[in-house]
Amino acid sequence: MASIEPSKLDRMKRSFGSDAALDEVFIVLSIGAGLIATLGLLADSPAVVIGAMVVAPWIMPLRAAAFAVLFGDIPLLTRSLRTLMVGVLATTVLSILLGKLAGLPQFGSEVAARTSPNLLDLGIALVAGGLATYAKLRSDAVSSLAGTAIAVALVPPICVMGLLLSHAHWEEALGAGLLFATNLLGILTGGLVLMACKDSHFRQELKRSHLGAANFALTGLLLIPLGSSFITLLGQANKENTRDSVEKTIEQFLTRETLTFGDKKQVDMEKVDIDWDQNPPVVRVVVRVADPELPTFKQVSAVQEEINKRQGLRFRLVVQRTAVDIVGPKEKPNIQTPISKQLIDSDIQESDIAETIHGKKPFKDVPRIEDMPFLDNMRFVEKAEKNNLNSTSEREEIKAPELPLDNRTEGKSLD
Repeated sequence: MASIEPSKLDRMKRSFGSDAALDEVFIVLSIGAGLIATLGLLADSPAVVIGAMVVAPWIMPLRAAAFAVLFGDIPLLTRSLRTLMVGVLATTVLSILLGKLAGLPQFGSEVAARTSPNLLDLGIALVAGGLATYAKLRSDAVSSLAGTAIAVALVPPICVMGLLLSHAHWEEALGAGLLFATNLLGILTGGLVLMACKDSHFRQELKRSHLGAANFALTGLLLIPLGSSFITLLGQANKENTRDSVEKTIEQFLTRETLTFGDKKQVDMEKVDIDWDQNPPVVRVVVRVADPELPTFKQVSAVQEEINKRQGLRFRLVVQRTAVDIVGPKEKPNIQTPISKQLIDSDIQESDIAETIHGKKPFKDVPRIEDMPFLDNMRFVEKAEKNNLNSTSEREEIKAPELPLDNRTEGKSLD
């Protein structure tokens, strides 16, 4: 059985022990990373949140904890977890206070993205934990540490949890806490597996380690909620993919097939949308039409029947018609010049200015106002008034009735 040199093992213990130290550097970097991450989450800025991941020093006590678990070093494990918990508590309180002070009514996508962890997050944490430990064992791989910190974020989930707690969003805060636990145990497990794979002595120590077995058991428990979330994610992805496929098929049918809403010059389709929250799903089509009567109910019904026949699923087709008027002044045709010959096809015939445009009459075809039918009654009234003015018959005198004076008698003074 291979064994590691005692001097080398002592150097490793001292090195991992320095990673577990709770010193000024760790506290300052933890507070700074918490401030940057929380403000970045409030501003919904991915770049700022990534900056906080690079600044955060939490991965150092975690890889020290992995070494302590491997060799059963309880004091080192205690110091590592204590250092980490100080950073976690300080960041949580800080994010809660900032969330209260900001008073935002709702948070952006950066917060929402860290409330539903799944198996993919655990896989990322396992790989990142292994790389972080490898960078510790191999000094020439230390450059990968920053990328590892970005890949598996520890500070942002805690900041998200604090912000959600400040608004009493308990369920979402629990999801962010689950993401932090996933990253924490994933880093520990990944570090243990890496050390076991790298050295046979480490492998023998892992087989005898009760703390290692407990760590693997806790990580295994995470498979229950993370697996359920992953199955839900797959179901949603498949549903969205199927919906997108159906939408594209229906849109292509409406725009390219012969059986649509009639003449494409008369009906211009602008938008196709499917509302999947109803049964049957509603296909809403917005069209611009020159004739407000198009498309007809019969045309819409025929298209709906054809869509249902092709998709094997019942849809309800609803068409929103937007009538438009075509307005434009007259203009003479272009004479034959070098420019016109170059730009205008010679086979195009000169347009007739009296030609109907999309079923609309040109201006000169509109009847004059004197020919409007409703003017006949007006002429009859004018004629009757003219005859009355030329009549020689005496007009009746209209007298207004005399009004009696209130409380007045003859011969009585007003005084």
